[in-house]
Amino acid sequence: MQLDSKIPAGSLAEKWTKHKFNVKLVNPANKRKYDIIVVGTGLAGAAAAASFAELGYNVNAFCFQDSPRRAHSIAAQGGINAAKNYTNEGDSVHRLFYDTIKGGDFRAREANVHRLAEVSNDIIDQCVAQGVPFAREYGGLLDNRSFGGSLVSRTFYAKGQTGQQLLLGAYSALSRQIALGKVKMHTRTEMLDVVMVDGKARGIITRNLITGKIEAHSAHAVVLATGGYSNVYFLSTNAMGSNVTAAWRAHRKGALFANPSYTQIHPTCIPVHGTQQSKLTLMSESLRNDGRVWVPRTKGDTRKAKDIPEAERFYYLEEKYPTFGNLVPRDVASRNAKYMCDQGYGVGASKLAVYLDFKDSIKRLGKKAIEEKYGNLFDMYQQITNSNPYEEPMMIYPAPHYTMGGLWVDYNLMTNLTGLYAIGEANFSDHGANRLGASALMQGLADGYFVIPYTIGDYLATQKYDKIPTDHPEFKKALDENKAHLESILSRKGTKTPDEIHIELGRIMMNYCGMSRTAEGLQEARKKVQQLQHDFKNNLKMVGTNDELNITLEKANRVEDFLELGELMILDALNRNESCGGHFREEYQTPEGEALRNDNDFAYVAAWEYTGGAGKDPVLHKEELEFENVKLTQRSYK
Repeated sequence: MQLDSKIPAGSLAEKWTKHKFNVKLVNPANKRKYDIIVVGTGLAGAAAAASFAELGYNVNAFCFQDSPRRAHSIAAQGGINAAKNYTNEGDSVHRLFYDTIKGGDFRAREANVHRLAEVSNDIIDQCVAQGVPFAREYGGLLDNRSFGGSLVSRTFYAKGQTGQQLLLGAYSALSRQIALGKVKMHTRTEMLDVVMVDGKARGIITRNLITGKIEAHSAHAVVLATGGYSNVYFLSTNAMGSNVTAAWRAHRKGALFANPSYTQIHPTCIPVHGTQQSKLTLMSESLRNDGRVWVPRTKGDTRKAKDIPEAERFYYLEEKYPTFGNLVPRDVASRNAKYMCDQGYGVGASKLAVYLDFKDSIKRLGKKAIEEKYGNLFDMYQQITNSNPYEEPMMIYPAPHYTMGGLWVDYNLMTNLTGLYAIGEANFSDHGANRLGASALMQGLADGYFVIPYTIGDYLATQKYDKIPTDHPEFKKALDENKAHLESILSRKGTKTPDEIHIELGRIMMNYCGMSRTAEGLQEARKKVQQLQHDFKNNLKMVGTNDELNITLEKANRVEDFLELGELMILDALNRNESCGGHFREEYQTPEGEALRNDNDFAYVAAWEYTGGAGKDPVLHKEELEFENVKLTQRSYK
């Protein structure tokens, strides 16, 4: 299979502008003749659905939540990047481009990342016009704060609830189109399959989560905006309902899955506090602007933080990385926190935590200033831990968060399946091997508002207006197959619940394919995951029927996909004999313990082809990455 990324020719700064001019256009009067399906209504999906409808297309939007407002995008707290340079610190589109390429450890496409930086300023203007209440400084300009991996302040924010406010902006645009009848909204509906007709994606199969009804929906193009897959680890910062099923079912139909092992472990999360937890809580990276990370200088120190004098506190990020300090990128901060705990410096009852201390900032700026910036985050932390972060340091530890892998897409955001697009976190994205903070919101809105509305027209302009009826043989076949598959799952009467299998999968993935990986550990992990796949098939305990609200069936359906995805993540990590970004192979590190890349052999996107799952090795396809505008160097934040 030959991967064609369709990156336009010409200079980097002109590629997107020229491409927009060269794409085919659909006559405004003809747009109403085309139907588009959008699966997922987070930032990317809501923005895309609203934009398509505004252009005149007919849109069917689907989400498994009871409202688009419930999408996990609301959980992104800290902010969104843009190259406005309001702080007059020397920021620019090129600097944002370079920081993002470098932050991803030079494992992303130059053209895609530059486009992301280009449209970043338009995103801010769009959101302000929608009424998003960004923080403002005294002169009236939008305020900015710093995030990891950058030496300039370019992150726009709305207190500690930026994702929620941005989603409300996109949701308002979507709601307008729903009211106008251009978008038909399908809530509490989960996608089960992509329907291919004559080699093109022409619809989807869904299940109503309330009634169990399985239906077919037809369109001229399908857009997946279904988020990431960190819940493969079971305990993650993702909402419990977040899953990989839509993307994985597309993968089973032939869509390539790229860089699955590139997962991000976020350094600033509330530590695990028991065996009965269902998820972990993120404390925004923005807190590292004013909070200082430290551990006691003495191993095994059991004193309370307030009893440890300043001279006996080890501000390890500030000492090891004096230039960036506490604002090193997430992968670097996470690995260092794990290392300190592994060496015996951890704090708290579990000793798997480090301190994030605001004492100095409160003393310097005053409690009110800190409250204005982070008040809701401090309140959330206190409600969960019963500890007041204004008076004593937060305790934090890394947790699975964002996934840089996803469906392979070209420059137009189309997968290798004609007519099937993936946007936002559902695609393998613009982040390479690591995502810089405040760039997930940027990518989601860039894809939804400013990229796919142009690029999907290039495809639709070549398609006939005729809509494939849902009684077409391919739709009937897909309906029958999915009904039979669900009945097969429901027929299993073993002893292990879907949650029990999922918890065990998460434990395997975190221990062997989490922050640190080894060849030996990954080989052992694959055997363990294959055993779990056998358990799922032969010892799954199911209850209820398909024709009702059946949470157990929902979970089982998703866990089956996580089991196959977990094995692919392990294979991808085993295949990549280097360390880069969030993929840290212990065999490949510098003497200082930093990630050691192998640009000669692994400067490529790993795009995997499905060959049947469960024990059958997938086929690897490589998209070689070419760097003409940046120099590949060992990342340094010292």
